[in-house]
Formats: sequence, C-alpha cells, structure tokens
Amino acid sequence: MTTARTPAELAGARPGPAHTIDFDGRPVPALPGQSIAAALWADGVLAWRRTRVGGRPRGAFCGIGVCHDCLATVDGRPNQRTCLLPAEPGTTVTTQEGHGRADLAV
Repeated sequence: MTTARTPAELAGARPGPAHTIDFDGRPVPALPGQSIAAALWADGVLAWRRTRVGGRPRGAFCGIGVCHDCLATVDGRPNQRTCLLPAEPGTTVTTQEGHGRADLAV
C-alpha cells in the first residue's frame, strides 16, 4: 500500500505562510525559500524567456544555474538566473525577450 505524499511532507518541511511575486503583471504564489523558477513552475508557468534568434520559449532546464535557460528580468535587472534567486515577497519578474537589453542599441 502506498500513500501520496508531497516532497515537503517527505522532507518534513514546515514552510512559513505563502506570499506572492509578480509575473508579467499577475500574482504568483510562492513559499519561503522557494526559488523564482520553482514558484513559476508550481504555478504552471513553463517559459519566461524567448531566445534572441527565433524567439523560442525557454524556462528552467538544469535548475542549478549552469545552463542560463531560466534567465528573466527580475526587479528591472535583465539576465537573472531565476533558479538561483529566492522568490521574495513583492519580487517582480517579467518575461525576457532575447538578450534582455531592448533599451540598448546592441
């Protein structure tokens, strides 16, 4: 006999109360200690960046900051690895287009 348990239950985690971050103008729930990428995934968001060439959608891939697929603009700073950043209350995340420097003539 098996019972369905969540990873938090298996680890014995007791996270504090949820809060929200802002993703492209809408609230996304997040737990204390959760990365931005994990909060987005948990809310069903799978892509938050588009590639420079072809505009292909990207999101978390490696989850440890090596691949850079999870880049997004966080609190106005482009090219932030969302798998490494905590989802702090009030964090603003926006989908990043290309290299994240649309304001520069690059």
